[in-house]
Amino acid sequence: MTNITKIKLHNFKRFQQFEVDFDKAINLLVGDNEAGKSSLLEAIDIVISGSVSKVQTIGLESLFNAKVIDEFLAGEKKYKDLPELYIELFLDEQGNPELNGRKHSLDPKDFDGLKLKCVPRDDLSKDILKILAQEQPSFPFEFYSINFNTFSGKSYTGYNKYIRHLLLDSTQINNEYATREYIKTVYHSTAEEKDVSKHQNEYRNHKSRFKDNVLNDVNARIEGYEFGIRTGVKANLETDLTILEGNIPLEKRGKGRQCFIKTEFALTRKQDKYPINTLLLEEPENHLSHTSMANLIGSILKSRDKQIFISTHSNMICSRLGLRQAIFLNSSSDAAVPLSALSSGTGKFFMKAPDNNVLELILSKKVLLVEGDAEFILMEQLYKKTSGEELYDSDVHIISVGGTSFKRYLELANLLNIKVAVVTDNDGDVEYCRKRYADYENADAKVFFDQDSVRSTFEIAMYRDNQAICEELFAEGRTKISVQDFMLSNKADVAFELLDKKASEIVVPEYIREAIEWLRH
Repeated sequence: MTNITKIKLHNFKRFQQFEVDFDKAINLLVGDNEAGKSSLLEAIDIVISGSVSKVQTIGLESLFNAKVIDEFLAGEKKYKDLPELYIELFLDEQGNPELNGRKHSLDPKDFDGLKLKCVPRDDLSKDILKILAQEQPSFPFEFYSINFNTFSGKSYTGYNKYIRHLLLDSTQINNEYATREYIKTVYHSTAEEKDVSKHQNEYRNHKSRFKDNVLNDVNARIEGYEFGIRTGVKANLETDLTILEGNIPLEKRGKGRQCFIKTEFALTRKQDKYPINTLLLEEPENHLSHTSMANLIGSILKSRDKQIFISTHSNMICSRLGLRQAIFLNSSSDAAVPLSALSSGTGKFFMKAPDNNVLELILSKKVLLVEGDAEFILMEQLYKKTSGEELYDSDVHIISVGGTSFKRYLELANLLNIKVAVVTDNDGDVEYCRKRYADYENADAKVFFDQDSVRSTFEIAMYRDNQAICEELFAEGRTKISVQDFMLSNKADVAFELLDKKASEIVVPEYIREAIEWLRH
């Protein structure tokens, strides 16, 4: 089996310089919008395909880094300064001399790999210089060469099939062209070129025989004309192929079922003579119910004979497939952050924990972690009272987690340099609470709790600072337990009633005020 061990990008889309190592099994690409998740999948797809026509169809103007082009046109516009684009896929040792060599950008050492390189054509340098000499020149994309070479320097095309791969973009699931291209890709990943040629010839012959043997009766009744069967690029074997499930064509299924069938078909098809080595999945969660998503995750986990790359916005996929398999991408940086550095215990925790908000944390700039439902219900109003602004106008995100999970989230936040404030109960022991989180606090992570051991929980702190309104709301009918005990026994309901009826009058406990002010600055 062929595995991609590393990718290097130079002036490709949003990446000027980028590299990241890959896991041989599952790689989860997570990040905010415009972070480059889809670009990485596209880069892998383009290089494996070895298709010059695919690059031409996409257009070099769409593939080149826009900032580099703008900087060149704003500069002296010298021929020698024309930017180049390349994508390098480093492979594990294949024992194939065609793949092995030093035609790559790393230190002079032999590696197996594939490379796309786009550079100005020197034989057209005079034409390029004329364009650059114009008063307002356009960038000469049309005068660039598109070269696919192995690291040994051997040119290649898709016919070489050094890697058999499949790209499935669930965001285009309702697109007829995308479905047709998917079926075509599956077909070509399964059939050898000689099989394809044979099938196409036989299909054309079948059409001819249908005309001669079936339409001959009706054609005999008309003079000067006859009925025939379309042939050509818009009516051939590849345009007519489909995938059936229970004799129902794939394109007749609902969007969710199409997503599931396409992905599971790629995952579970027999790895016989022509296996799929690399599977690229673009947001496989699209259109899937929770149950279908769980089934799909199960299929992915069982697929041990493929290297899988997944771009996702799904908490469930990110955590259940293993957070340590994730690679974090940020739209403000060209650097990737592999989460393989997480401790094994934290990785397993997020795989087994109930539905969590781990992806919300990963994609946030600043996070306020709270302990339970009551804190979460009131925290937005407490934030507004403290800061004078609405939470949705800030870059702060509130996440509710169990108190025993704080350390797991803090470990992840520290790895990604996310600023996090934890608001927690002191549980009646301020000193123990201080020692408990000492190893997790730094310039971007701080834990806040009430400094009075008597004020051991959020509800007690809220009662002590808002006694009048709490008595007004909850004292009536209380004969056996105090208002404070009632609040402790009905945390979420009490929080909602405070928010619903007394939001503007609430006094913010000091430790919560400190947490919000620290997080905002």
